[in-house]
Amino acid sequence: MKRFLFFSLLSILITGCSSSDDGRNNNPNLVDINFRLQLNLDLPQYNQLNFPGNQIAIYDDLAGIGGVVIYNVNNDLYLAYELSDPNHVPDEDCPGMTMNGIEATCSCEGNVYNIVTGEQVEGDGEYAMKAYRVEKIQQGQSIRLIISN
Repeated sequence: MKRFLFFSLLSILITGCSSSDDGRNNNPNLVDINFRLQLNLDLPQYNQLNFPGNQIAIYDDLAGIGGVVIYNVNNDLYLAYELSDPNHVPDEDCPGMTMNGIEATCSCEGNVYNIVTGEQVEGDGEYAMKAYRVEKIQQGQSIRLIISN
C-alpha cells in the first residue's frame, strides 16, 4: 500500500510540474486576471445558451480582459474564451473581438478565431484564444454557468 501511494504521489508530481508548449499558458499579450462571472440561463439575455450551437458575447468589466464569449456545444459542455485578440496586447484603440457565428474577429489585425476550438483560422499569430473554465450547475429546471479564470 505504501508503494502504491508513493508511486501515485510521484506520478502526480511529475505530471503536475510538466510544462505545456501549446502557447495557451504562456501568452505574453494577455495577463491572467481573476474573475468569476455567473449566468442564470433562465434570464432572457442568456436564453440563447439553452440551445446547442449558440453563443453569446459579454463585454463587461467583470468578464475577462476585453469580454468573454460562451458557446453551448451540446447542453452538457459549454466553452468560454477571452475576446481580446491573443496575438497582440489589448489597448483602447483595439476593443475586444466581435462575433459572427462561431468566429471571433479582431477588427484591428484581421485575425479570425474559431470559438469551438479556440484556434486561429485567418491572420498572423502564434497564439490560440485564451480559454476560461466553465462550470454548469443545474438546480431543478434552472441552469447556472460559472465562468472563471
